[in-house]
Amino acid sequence: MFRQNVTWKTILAQPTAWYKSPEAQKIAANVLLYQHSNGGWEKNLDMVKPPKTPPKETTIDNGATTTQLTFLARVGTPECRAAALKAIEYLLAAQYPNGGWPQFWPLKKGYYTHITFNDDAMARVLTVLREIAQGKPDYAFVDAAQQQKCATAVTKGVACILKCQVVLQGKKTLWCAQHDEVSFAPAKARAYELPSLSGSESVDVLRFLMGEKPTPPVAAAIEGGIAWLKANQLTGIRIEKQGDDKVVVSDPSADPCWGRFYDLETGKPFFCGRDGIKKNSLAEIEKERRTGYSWYTNRGNQLLKDDYPTWKKRKH
Repeated sequence: MFRQNVTWKTILAQPTAWYKSPEAQKIAANVLLYQHSNGGWEKNLDMVKPPKTPPKETTIDNGATTTQLTFLARVGTPECRAAALKAIEYLLAAQYPNGGWPQFWPLKKGYYTHITFNDDAMARVLTVLREIAQGKPDYAFVDAAQQQKCATAVTKGVACILKCQVVLQGKKTLWCAQHDEVSFAPAKARAYELPSLSGSESVDVLRFLMGEKPTPPVAAAIEGGIAWLKANQLTGIRIEKQGDDKVVVSDPSADPCWGRFYDLETGKPFFCGRDGIKKNSLAEIEKERRTGYSWYTNRGNQLLKDDYPTWKKRKH
């Protein structure tokens, strides 16, 4: 019987055996229909259900393309493997010569052309390509020539990450959610997404780097980012939902958290509504943006408690 409880959100969190089941193959048949002729996929579509319209623009935003590629590789039928190989070609073709990835490819005018760390887009792509290059079991069908192309793409991606890391007062800090594709400088996206240090996206960038060979440049980038996260964590507060609103409340027992955006000059968290004007507190922006965006994050906690200590032991 078809398992209706398997949602697209949980498609990569199923038991290993499930991916060989009829249920998985039925979903895979839908996913194949959603694939664009260029090898990529759209975002924000429930691919457990059959498509109603032909695929349009293709992207790496919100887990698009990387999620489908990974899922199809796990299902592993000849049709799924062929589609996964096409998706790998899409990712390789979309990479800039400088190692970064735009949010959409083919390129879409606007901030979408920036090197995109937002919503972990570039970290996801690089993680998948690294697993392919390493010959991980899910990608055992990928030949040596394609593995080498993926390895080269990862090397270029790491170099891009190192160039994008923001240096303030001589110290390596974090990354912006997006960087200019030519200058590597922090860049603006939507009106409320100003150039800044990202307390959220930087976490997966650091986690990805921890999976790389700890060369001096890579190790220095990690140590700089970790030092910044330790020095700029926010304590004694938590976000509470009150009715249809969100407010910051005092809570001495709350786990540390970080702001989504930190000012490049003051180093303090800021908040921004659709007017594009920086505010000092969540309460100062309109309710629609207070409730419709993640302004605080606790993602750094696991990185500091688990990933970083594990990396330090492995490094030495």
